[in-house]
Amino acid sequence: MRPEPGPGTALAALPGYADTARIDELRATEYRHLDQDGQVYLDYAGAGVAARAQVTAHHDRLLAGLYSNPHSENPTSLAAGSLVESARRTVLDFFRADPAEYAVIFTPNASGACRVVGEAYDFGRAAPFVLTWDNHNSVNGIREYARAGGARVRYVPLTGPELRVAESDLVTVLAAGRAGLAGRWGRSGGRGLFAYPAQSNFSGVQHPLSWVELAHRHGYDVLLDAAAFTPTNRLDLSVVRPEFVCLSWYKLFGYPTGVGALLARRDAMARLRRPWFSGGTIRAVSVQGDWHRPMDDESAFEDGTLNFLSIPDVEFGLRWLDAIGVDLVHTRVGLLTEWLLGRLTTLRHRTGQPLVEVYGPATGEGRGGTVTFNLRHPDGALVDERLVARESAAAGFSLRTGCFCNPGAGEGAFGITRGLLRRRLLSGVDTIDQYLNALRLPTGGAVRVSFGLASNAADAERFLAFTEATYLNRDAGTESPLPPRLRC
Repeated sequence: MRPEPGPGTALAALPGYADTARIDELRATEYRHLDQDGQVYLDYAGAGVAARAQVTAHHDRLLAGLYSNPHSENPTSLAAGSLVESARRTVLDFFRADPAEYAVIFTPNASGACRVVGEAYDFGRAAPFVLTWDNHNSVNGIREYARAGGARVRYVPLTGPELRVAESDLVTVLAAGRAGLAGRWGRSGGRGLFAYPAQSNFSGVQHPLSWVELAHRHGYDVLLDAAAFTPTNRLDLSVVRPEFVCLSWYKLFGYPTGVGALLARRDAMARLRRPWFSGGTIRAVSVQGDWHRPMDDESAFEDGTLNFLSIPDVEFGLRWLDAIGVDLVHTRVGLLTEWLLGRLTTLRHRTGQPLVEVYGPATGEGRGGTVTFNLRHPDGALVDERLVARESAAAGFSLRTGCFCNPGAGEGAFGITRGLLRRRLLSGVDTIDQYLNALRLPTGGAVRVSFGLASNAADAERFLAFTEATYLNRDAGTESPLPPRLRC
């Protein structure tokens, strides 16, 4: 078991760190499984970590009561339905959302929430789809629904080494999406949709929440991907009022998995038209009459039987996070991120070549607790991220390598231009490695370290020590064969 950071460690002595000591207390009690077997968990952008109290609460609830499919009127069904509705109310309360304005649609995950919007939004020539380069593939995939509906799809590019979006570029693209449609935007469903992440899952960049109102002024509904943002930042829907917000609960507090949510403004939800129906989503249906009537509330979008044994864990998780304090977690994560960035960016080989190339902001300003980078050899050549994955795993570090399902941010980070992506150049490309060879790229991704609710100084310090000891002044040598890249 590795030691907790003591008063002599450089990071724990930073101003403000002692004010977050509550997290170290929880680490020693509720999250002590993080310190078993010398492991170091640094993949909070991938998934949070469950507290012992969460697991205990789930166990105790299931043994203390009896719950069944909520689509009935018997006592066990009503008991399950009551817990589900209580969880909805807690979600709205946590995000300070007015129940008269917002509904909570439970989904399998944030990707499922994006799909609900994509398949049911009234895309068309008068309702374009605008999105930033910096988006998870679950948002990028909505473009297929948009194009199938005859909508124009426009991307807003990233600019500069910090991988941010210039607001002037956003305004230009939003206006271009409406060009020639001014006379048609008053019709129902003719607004158009703008989608972007509150925080990049690739670079950690936090894009302005003020863009929600900016897009509204240009006549767009807004889909805000909050999956990477909400674990360590407060989202107040009484102030920022997007039409749609997608979330995965395991990103916030580790458990339960298999449950996400779409928070939808009720006026926008009423404009969605699903292309199919399923059990639980309709009031009535006739086989011989070829007729059906959907539900008129959030259940119209919740296919089949909800995960009624796990949805109550969402309520416990939100109350748990609220009791710890989102602002406290934000402060701790910010301190760790700023410290690690400062140390990584100053590391130099004996040649003077930087060891680390950070993608995105090199400071803590306007960013979250995700640090994405590649390592370089003393001659400047990139260290293959697959090698880092193998060696860091052997040393007990859980981190992420690859492109993180965010191709737009990756293309911006690696300088991939539209010219390089000509279709004729990529014809016949079938695998990730063939794609990289066609573009003459030296690597297929990067290394991502991310902090979260239970992170402490020892996590950051151990990773820095590993990086220095393993890669500083290490010449490129003959390595054993690396496995092919299977996905991005």
